[in-house]
Amino acid sequence: MALSFGEKYSGLDEWVYRTIASLTPEQKHTNKLVCEGLNGALSPSPEKPWPDFPSYIDYLASEDPLVLRNRALQEICDVPSNKPDPEQVLSDLESYWKFVEGVYQEKAADKHGEWSFDSAFYTEVYNLLTNPPEMQALMVRHLREMWAQVLEPEWKRVAPILQEAVDAFQQFDYSGLSVYEAIRAVTGRDMRDYWEEHLGNAEHLIFIPSVHTGPYITKFGNSTTVPLIFGARLPEGTRVISPDLSRSELLVRLSALGDDTRLRILELLSEHDELCAQDIITMLDLSQSAASRHLRQLTATGYLIERRREISKCYSLNHDRVNDTFRALKRFLTG
Repeated sequence: MALSFGEKYSGLDEWVYRTIASLTPEQKHTNKLVCEGLNGALSPSPEKPWPDFPSYIDYLASEDPLVLRNRALQEICDVPSNKPDPEQVLSDLESYWKFVEGVYQEKAADKHGEWSFDSAFYTEVYNLLTNPPEMQALMVRHLREMWAQVLEPEWKRVAPILQEAVDAFQQFDYSGLSVYEAIRAVTGRDMRDYWEEHLGNAEHLIFIPSVHTGPYITKFGNSTTVPLIFGARLPEGTRVISPDLSRSELLVRLSALGDDTRLRILELLSEHDELCAQDIITMLDLSQSAASRHLRQLTATGYLIERRREISKCYSLNHDRVNDTFRALKRFLTG
């Protein structure tokens, strides 16, 4: 998924950008179909762990194609109570277009984001959804190819680092915390304002460390069990020493500072208590897409505090995070 969405985000691990550049146009397009258009079909049940990625692909190959197709439609809605009728949604191309446009425009309005409808792309997705065996075959073939050619070597490289993070966090008991307290303790970020309406049913969180997603946190689904991918780090209060994890987390923070536009945004906010996104766009002469990308990374890294003011997103400088980065860099360099 990072290889599909990576070009829209800054601050991801460099491996993501290098790998995107190495893919053929056909691989990129197929990856977009599978990981954007059909990504709901890929979401495995959290109650069914697999020992490795090839075993998971084998599961996809053995699953009922209609189950995968229906799961893909359900994931688009991202609302537990909204269960689309596949026969109605897929009755014809126009009905599917209206369904997708309605869902994504509502999400974009809720997040004050941008989304443009790509009719050619969603026509391809529709053709796959209306032919579940072909859809399944494409997914399985693509994932097997990506694992063999791209993902397996990288997984072998990062697996020991991820295991260190898992072992460190398993030394602590988070069971007595609320959902948002646990997210804050594990990821280092307060996500209440972002997900307050989406984790009301959560009873069980599965935290998955990643060295590739930078400062971003991704959740999957809205069921009682919610998987969350977060940047691999060491928990606060741990006595574990891991140069790889410390360096990885520090790189995420410093990457956000290693860009002239983002430094200008931070400088601007050091001179104002709060500015809305449009103010920053105007004062720095930025495009909306560029401003959104930079503000997204600075917020995810913790340097900015974001709040909603009517229909606008407004930002202020998080001085505590800036000072904490200075301290983290000093600890890393002086031991």
